[in-house]
Amino acid sequence: MFQLTGKTALVTGSGRGIGKGIARMLADAGASVMINDLDESVARETAGELGMEYLAGSVTDPQFPNALVKATIDAYGGLDIIVNNAGYTWDNVIQKTSDEQFQAMLEVHLIAPFRVLRAASEFIRATAKREAEEGKRVMRKVVNISSVSGVYGNAGQIGYGAGKMGINGVTNVMAKEWGRYNVNVNSVAFGFIETRLTQPLGQGGATIDIAGREIAVGVQPKMLENMKQMVPLGRLGTVEEAAAPVWFFCSPLSDYVSGEVLVVSGGMRF
Repeated sequence: MFQLTGKTALVTGSGRGIGKGIARMLADAGASVMINDLDESVARETAGELGMEYLAGSVTDPQFPNALVKATIDAYGGLDIIVNNAGYTWDNVIQKTSDEQFQAMLEVHLIAPFRVLRAASEFIRATAKREAEEGKRVMRKVVNISSVSGVYGNAGQIGYGAGKMGINGVTNVMAKEWGRYNVNVNSVAFGFIETRLTQPLGQGGATIDIAGREIAVGVQPKMLENMKQMVPLGRLGTVEEAAAPVWFFCSPLSDYVSGEVLVVSGGMRF
């Protein structure tokens, strides 16, 4: 029940952070994992560490999700697990949020996962039909990464919150559409996890290059202590603590769990 030997997983945004933690946990359980990241050097390094294949590129490129799904199937001969993890924050209050900024959040957190799932649909439907004809029931998994901002809302995250709430809607719809194909579809909504997205914002802080635009990621230093105080457990979660619930949804332990949104926040509620 704790092994994924023989399974193939595609994890978007898995070159670093939570995505890398998820990929490592799935690989340790025996799965073959396709690594993806916007940064090719990061994707290549993580793939080398885990002994896995990789394909670098932006999931927001309309053609890339098709190429990514095809590369995964070509490399490993199948596709059993999809984790839509790629994303970043670009925050502001609504009066200071541009159309470009809002659309960017929808593109990466909502439209890209939709395209990945659509790209995988032909393989999943055809394979499930063949397995049914052979009298087999093979469970497959989709895990969409959401956020507490998409469940409860968070001031200053109109675009991010909209995208993360939207992906929970995708989860509910796909759980109903793909149940007939023996696919469990669930969301994991993270609170504050220790990644570059929650590092101090400012001098020397992390940035993300999106289509030639450098976007600063992180939070104001004064907010870090406030964030910890908001969490009943009194601290931010680790990457490993974030990856573990995703692994649960990828494992046989969740074979009768579908259409759920699991909040992983240390008990925090906005």
